[in-house]
Amino acid sequence: MTTPPPAVSGVAVPPGGPIRVAVVGLGWAGREIWLPRLAAHPAFEVTALVDPQPAVREAARDTHAVPFAYADVDDLPAGAADLVVVAVPNHLHAAVAARLLRRGVPVFLEKPVCLSSAEAALLADAERAGGAVLLAGSAARWRADVRALADAAAELGPIRHVDVAWVRARGVPDAGGWFTRRDLSGGGALVDLGWHLLDTVLPLLGPATRITHAVGSVSADFVNDTAAHAVWRDPAGSAAAAGALRGDGSVGGSRGDVEDTARGFLLTADGASVAVHACWASHEALDRTTITVQGAAGTATLRCTFGFSPNREPTPVLTRTRDGETVALPLPAEPIGTEYDRQLDALPGLLAAPASRGAAVAEAHRTIDIIERIYRTARPTEPEREHALAGQRDR
Repeated sequence: MTTPPPAVSGVAVPPGGPIRVAVVGLGWAGREIWLPRLAAHPAFEVTALVDPQPAVREAARDTHAVPFAYADVDDLPAGAADLVVVAVPNHLHAAVAARLLRRGVPVFLEKPVCLSSAEAALLADAERAGGAVLLAGSAARWRADVRALADAAAELGPIRHVDVAWVRARGVPDAGGWFTRRDLSGGGALVDLGWHLLDTVLPLLGPATRITHAVGSVSADFVNDTAAHAVWRDPAGSAAAAGALRGDGSVGGSRGDVEDTARGFLLTADGASVAVHACWASHEALDRTTITVQGAAGTATLRCTFGFSPNREPTPVLTRTRDGETVALPLPAEPIGTEYDRQLDALPGLLAAPASRGAAVAEAHRTIDIIERIYRTARPTEPEREHALAGQRDR
């Protein structure tokens, strides 16, 4: 009897052997989330790393025994990888992914997939031109508790309202680095946490649901308060990366010019409404995520904590309320970060599926359109994104 190949979460090695992967960008997400998981997953073989900082890429190369490392994505040889995971800073997401797609290289792109509708169009054009597929990172929808909420919501009849919030007690990321600079990040909590929230809510409303109105407000009471910074990340390392990307090596003295809190209100063409609250820092004791779905036949509420913060709700809780009675629904226990493993489990199938072509760009375009509309009502002026597209349209 033939011994089956090893598997993680029940996923075997693809018939043609492991998928060769290059990781571009070794900041916190690339270094701490994606690279270790890819290196441990039997369906993948990490063949190359790309990062502008020599010390960072060589340390990662040695730790995970990766054969090749390069300073720029253009140095990556043709045929070196079957898939490239792009985890560079936000303002480079679309530009780097488009360069790879035009070369015919499939890309798995960290969120936010794009920072403007123009960047979404750039990615769509690059995907068509190169004939390679773009896949998108979207962790929240792979959580077991979010899937259980979706199942519960399906039994509530027509959805009338969804209230979704991710509120951190303290969690401003990488103060002094690119996360808190609008020209490098595209925005603050709305782009960062709000992308996850919208990626969770929109499937609940249905793929064909049209958002007709989107308004909101933003504030920045904590973004430059050192006591509100995220303690589980590496601010110094990320600030150094931002300096390297600017080409001047500078890291100190910069103040954030993005929001730490955003609130939005959406209306759909079907008459449903959505309230979104994304918050990097607050006066709360714990970091929490809450999603309440109100339907014609009842209400379902999930209380948990997205992400990796250690200051979290101890256990996710899902409840359903009907006719004045609230009951707890069962949820499977899972370690923090399991949603990222599930994404990797699904990648080989998504990479091979013809239906994947264009799907990620369409979803990203819908999400960024909502974010842009909220920012237009909340900010005196729109963020400028043309610098990220400069020189890319003709590549």
